[in-house]
Amino acid sequence: MLGTAAGGGFPQWNCACSPCALARKGLLPSRTQDCLAVSGNGADWWLLNASPDVRVQLVGSPEFTPGPGRRDTPLRGVLLTSAELDHSLGVFSLREGGGQSLYAPANALSALRSNLGLGSVLDNYAGWSWHEAVPGQSFELTGGLVATAHPVGVKRPKYTSELPGPWVVAYRIHDPATGGTLLYAPCLASWSPDFEALLAGVDCLLVDGTFSAPDEMGVRTGHAKGQSAMGHLPVFGDGGSLPELRRFPGMRRIYTHLNNTNPLLDPDSPESAEITAVGVEVVADGTVITL
Repeated sequence: MLGTAAGGGFPQWNCACSPCALARKGLLPSRTQDCLAVSGNGADWWLLNASPDVRVQLVGSPEFTPGPGRRDTPLRGVLLTSAELDHSLGVFSLREGGGQSLYAPANALSALRSNLGLGSVLDNYAGWSWHEAVPGQSFELTGGLVATAHPVGVKRPKYTSELPGPWVVAYRIHDPATGGTLLYAPCLASWSPDFEALLAGVDCLLVDGTFSAPDEMGVRTGHAKGQSAMGHLPVFGDGGSLPELRRFPGMRRIYTHLNNTNPLLDPDSPESAEITAVGVEVVADGTVITL
């Protein structure tokens, strides 16, 4: 888990909330923006999302040490859950690479090409191959893993125009060699029957923990509709994710994509005690999960 914070990281550069203040004093650990790296063989690595913090994340991870050739890299590509800036801007920082693959939902690929100009940027450097992550259709990743995208939200980035189809997907990652299965859903609009069906056979769930409460961000311009309008299911409260997670005690359950306002960032908070009591986790950047 290269990063576990929501957009803006933790602390966020322009925020004076209580958790950010504690982080600036060194009382809570800083976190980079959400990004997961997966590998089936320890040599071929894939990123799930690529945040603006991706350079720091890769340089700080021994698994991504270049070599043996001068420009050889173990990074094989990126799977984007959406075209949100905090999930995709890091691909610009990977432009020096060559031969990598980019997977994303169809409308996310279109937005990245037409609105952000990512296609022309990559093409004018070393060049990447672009692939649609078709919902429900599995595809193989170099190194032995199998990935499948599943729609979990319709919230589009503010910089894009309306396009049909899902804007946000979760990825189910399966390792045929070990039988291990991971579900990565850092943005989850609702706990639907379709989403619950994805949990069958999952060993580890990395799920949206962006907001602790429905009113965490307060009522102000841009957030008057609360977290539901932002495409994130809160942890607590009616319809929150924690009551649902309680029903799956045999599965490892980890909250990720934590907003800088979230009291779950503080391991001594009452909210952290509540999730810990039922076996749900918040883990640090750099945590390694083996399935």
